[in-house]
Amino acid sequence: MWLWRPPGVYRPQEDTWLMVDALAEAGVPRGARVLDVCTGTGALAIAAGRAGAGEVTAVDLCRRAVLAARVNGRLNGVPVRALRTDFGDLVGTGEFDLITANPPYVPSVGVPRRGCERAWDAGAMGRAVLDRLCAVMPMLLARKGMGLIVHSALCDSDVTLRQLRGGGLKAAVVARRTIPFGPVMRARAPWLLEQGLIEQGQRHEELVVIRADAA
Repeated sequence: MWLWRPPGVYRPQEDTWLMVDALAEAGVPRGARVLDVCTGTGALAIAAGRAGAGEVTAVDLCRRAVLAARVNGRLNGVPVRALRTDFGDLVGTGEFDLITANPPYVPSVGVPRRGCERAWDAGAMGRAVLDRLCAVMPMLLARKGMGLIVHSALCDSDVTLRQLRGGGLKAAVVARRTIPFGPVMRARAPWLLEQGLIEQGQRHEELVVIRADAA
């Protein structure tokens, strides 16, 4: 997959490729209506399209990310409908057979409203976007639809599971991968330790992919 990434757009990395693997393992129903949340470069939208999706919508709040998703879709032969909007604004406009999401999940002092940091910073527990996504996903999934969400275990995957199940979805962790801290997490390690989110000397995190299924 060839991806154009303009400045300020999240660079696909370990969490992206873990999701691509999980998507391949889960399978994309032929002709599925797909929504990729917090799309960035559109990597997951393109992966879903290549796997057989019939209609792919990608959303992001960043103008450059929306442009990147459109361009990358064309470059990779996948028609991507890229929109600059919040995923919550799609409630009531249609349902999706598959939702993929690699939202911001890095614990941070605040939640930025602009700048490249909003692609990863997500508040004190890293759940500013995750909590909203878990609440909205049951309203966006079609009958028998499936959602895949990736985030760090530092954000507490049990909370994600409880929230999704509370919304009437079946939910389980379907993939895990332990990776070294990247530059942002390394720089933030003293603060993460103060918050009780990591142990003394810890310089790695576990990524998890959570699958949610509608009845």
